[in-house]
Amino acid sequence: MDAKQFIEQTAEKLRQEMYGVVDTVFEYAELQYKEYKSAEFLSAKLEEHGFTVERGLAEIPTCFAGTWSQGEGGRVMGFLGEFDALDGLSQKAGCTVHTPKKTGAPGHGCGHCCLGTGSLLAAILLKEYLTETGIPGKVIYYGCPAEEGAGSKQFMARAGLFDECDFVYTWHPASETAVDSMHSNAIMGANFYFKGLTAHAGATPYLGRSALDAVELMSVGCNYLREHMIPEARLHYAYIDAGGTAPNVVQDHAVVRYEVRAPYVRQAKDLYDRVVKVAQGAAMMTETKVEVELAMAFTEYIPNVALAEIASEAMQEIGAPQWEEDDYKLAKEYLESYPEQTKAAIWEQFVEKYGDKAQEYWDRPLDNGVKAFSPQDIYLCAGSTDVGDVGCAVPCVNLNVATACLGNIGHTWQMTGQAGSVLGHKGTVTAGEMLALAAIRTMEKPEQIAAAKEEVRRRNGGRYTCPLPDSVKPPIDTY
Repeated sequence: MDAKQFIEQTAEKLRQEMYGVVDTVFEYAELQYKEYKSAEFLSAKLEEHGFTVERGLAEIPTCFAGTWSQGEGGRVMGFLGEFDALDGLSQKAGCTVHTPKKTGAPGHGCGHCCLGTGSLLAAILLKEYLTETGIPGKVIYYGCPAEEGAGSKQFMARAGLFDECDFVYTWHPASETAVDSMHSNAIMGANFYFKGLTAHAGATPYLGRSALDAVELMSVGCNYLREHMIPEARLHYAYIDAGGTAPNVVQDHAVVRYEVRAPYVRQAKDLYDRVVKVAQGAAMMTETKVEVELAMAFTEYIPNVALAEIASEAMQEIGAPQWEEDDYKLAKEYLESYPEQTKAAIWEQFVEKYGDKAQEYWDRPLDNGVKAFSPQDIYLCAGSTDVGDVGCAVPCVNLNVATACLGNIGHTWQMTGQAGSVLGHKGTVTAGEMLALAAIRTMEKPEQIAAAKEEVRRRNGGRYTCPLPDSVKPPIDTY
C-alpha cells in the first residue's frame, strides 16, 4: 500500500487510544511549567510505543523529548507537542452550557490537550511507516511546556535541541483546516520591581516614597508612548503586586508586568528598551528604585514556504475530518452559546466571508474542506507564539486543523468544551495523519528540504539567536 493508505489504516487502529490520551490530558488541565502529570503521561506513551525519552530538558522539569531511530544517514524529523492549559477556563467536555468541572480551575481553552496528542500520533505513525518500509530516519517528539506562559521553545532552541532536525512540523486546533498562514508578532515581557519607603500616609506622607506611584506613573508614560510606536505594535500590562491593601500606608513595593509586541523581534527589542526608559523615569520622579527582570521573549513566526507547499498537498490528500450530522448539531449549539454581541460580530464575519451562503454555514458550522496554501495569503496577526523560535532555528511550519465550530473564539469555555468533545477527538486524529504524511512527503523531496533550510538561513543569517540572553533562565515560578 502507499504511504497515505498506511497512515490512515494505522491511525484507525490507534484512534481509540488517542481519544483516551486527549481525555486524560484534558482532565489534568495543568498550568504552564506545572504540567507534571501531562508531561509524564505523554512521556510514558512514547515509551510504550518504542521511543526513548529524555526528561527535564532546557532547565524545565516538564520539557522532554522522545526519540526513535533506525539505520544511518536518514532524515531527522521533529513534531512539536504542547499540553498546558489556561487559568479559569474549566468546562465539562462536550457540554454546550457553561458548566465548569471546578469553578475557577484551569481548562484547555486553546486545545493543547488535542495538540500534544495529535503530534504524538504523528510521531508514532511516522515511526511505524519507517519500520514497515525499512527507510532510515530519526523521529523526535518534542514535549514543549508553557506556550501559554513565558514559553519553552526559545529556551529549547537556545539549548540546541532542534539543531539536528532537517525539519519540524506542528499543528494547532482551529475552526478551519489549512496550513497556518499567520505571521505572528514577536513579543518580549518583563517584571518591573519598584522599591520605595513606607510612611504613615496621613501623618507623615512626605517621608514616604511610593512604589505604587511609580508604577502608576510608568503606566502614564507608556500610554503616552503608544502614540509614538508603529501601529502594528502592542503594549500590555498587569499589576502583579500593588504594594498591599492599606491605603494609609505609603507602599514601599510594587510590581507591574509589561509585554510588548511587534512584527519582528528587532522592533520588539527597540520598543522594550523604550518601556524600560519610561520605568526608569518613573523611578526618578518618585525617588524610588526599579529593577527590571526580562523573563520572556518569542521570535516572530513566519511560515516556511517550502515546507508549507508540501504540507498543504499532504493535508489535501488526507482531507478534512469526517463530520456526521450529530457533529454539525453540536457545533451549532456551541456557536449559539456565545453572547448576543459576540454572535453579532461572528455573523458579520460570516457574511463577509461566505456571502449568500452565510446562513448555510451558520446552520452547519464545521469546516469540511482543506484550503490550499499560497504565499500571498500570509498575513500579520497580533498574537504571538514560541513556535517562531523553532522556525528561526530550523525549517518549521504549523498546520491548522478543525476541532471546533466555525466562528469559534479561542481562550473561552466554549473552546475548552469542544477540545474535549468528539469534535476535538476527530480533529486530533486527522491532524496526526496530516503531520505524518507531510513528513513522509517532505522526506522524499531533498530539493524542497534544501530550499526550506535556505529560507531559515536568510532569516537567521546562518545561526539562531535567542531573543533572551543566556543569563535569563526559564521563569518557572516568577512569570
